[in-house]
Amino acid sequence: MSYDIGLLVLRLVVGGVMFGHGAQKLFGWFGGYGLAGTSGFMGSQFRLRPAMIWTLLAGLSEAGGGLLLALGLLGPLGPLVIIAAMLMAMILAHWPRFWNTDGGIEYHLVLIAAVLAVAIAGPGAYSLNAALGIVLPEPASLLVGLVLVVVGIAIALVTRAPATAPAQAEPAA
Repeated sequence: MSYDIGLLVLRLVVGGVMFGHGAQKLFGWFGGYGLAGTSGFMGSQFRLRPAMIWTLLAGLSEAGGGLLLALGLLGPLGPLVIIAAMLMAMILAHWPRFWNTDGGIEYHLVLIAAVLAVAIAGPGAYSLNAALGIVLPEPASLLVGLVLVVVGIAIALVTRAPATAPAQAEPAA
């Protein structure tokens, strides 16, 4: 019983935080920039193209994955899309720094560990999966999902716009 309560607390907190991050991107809630603002940033800063599609996927991964995680529904799908979003954030925005105080990967790494733990353990007795009798094949669904995460990240990185060379200063006359 305490195991299931621990999973419930972990799912609700991490899932709720992830839902909030996605809602910032999708709807501009909680001080976010919404889809248009976030898409402009992701296109210009991270060179993702088409930026709107990747922004929509990021927002849906965070909001949808967070909601699935919090509800304990269709695990391990929620954790998998959260892992994908966090890996992209780590690669594009935070690498090679580690500590969060330096804008590093620390926070994202902790989130990945938390959702991976839930994906491995399952959502527990206090979940919609348990209430509805939903059981996805283990460990196949997690392993196939992780492969798809890697493929999706590779596609995003390969289709990025080329980096522009820094402007050269004109020689003094």
